[in-house]
Amino acid sequence: MSEFEYDKHGCKPHRPNICIGKMVAKVPVVLAQLDLNVDMDADITFPEPVLEIKDIKKRVKLIQCRLLLPSNKLFIEGFVRKNIQYASPSPEIQESTSTTVSSDLHSHTVDIPFKLVTEIKDYLTHPVQPRINKREEFDFFISEALPSGFPQKDELLTSDLSQFHQESEQYYNELPYCELVSSRIVEWDEALDREGFPTDAPLGEGMFTTIKEKMVLDFTIRVLQNQQLRVSSTTNDD
Repeated sequence: MSEFEYDKHGCKPHRPNICIGKMVAKVPVVLAQLDLNVDMDADITFPEPVLEIKDIKKRVKLIQCRLLLPSNKLFIEGFVRKNIQYASPSPEIQESTSTTVSSDLHSHTVDIPFKLVTEIKDYLTHPVQPRINKREEFDFFISEALPSGFPQKDELLTSDLSQFHQESEQYYNELPYCELVSSRIVEWDEALDREGFPTDAPLGEGMFTTIKEKMVLDFTIRVLQNQQLRVSSTTNDD
């Protein structure tokens, strides 16, 4: 296939222009990859009576992952989003009998918060530390005549209070950031207020509105920072 020929799918390869030689590139660099653990405990109240829980889907959401340079402390905060699908008894209890229970399928979504602070002790690549802003003031000398009451030949020697002079430097440092790599959740849920039906119902059936949840969250994060690296290439061949 020539450079300008399309294949049967209407596509053709494209060869990008590549610089050859020694260059400086700015790329994301992995500072550390951490396996973290956090334990959670919460009470979840449903908006209506629950006959039984059918399924729970979970998703980890990080809202903060900040490496506090120039220290090695990593601050993490987030939620575990839980979508709980459950069966709720029909509003008309009369629909239940000694052998049947009528119910509707509902879902309830709740965010369980967590936060932790850890320390990065072993870096894969050390972060580029932030450069400190600087401000320096300077003045100019002036001489002024003194008012009456001072010897005529004397002068006031000082700096000019009517002016302000300053030199400042400000650096726009690269802020480290995080990626969520994987997560694993082990949970245990138990009803706190389960009661039987007020009318006839099958043996063992009941309703509850509040559960106690205990959850262990293991997750892996990757900490990165944009850094300048020297790279080299001797050919642009595929």
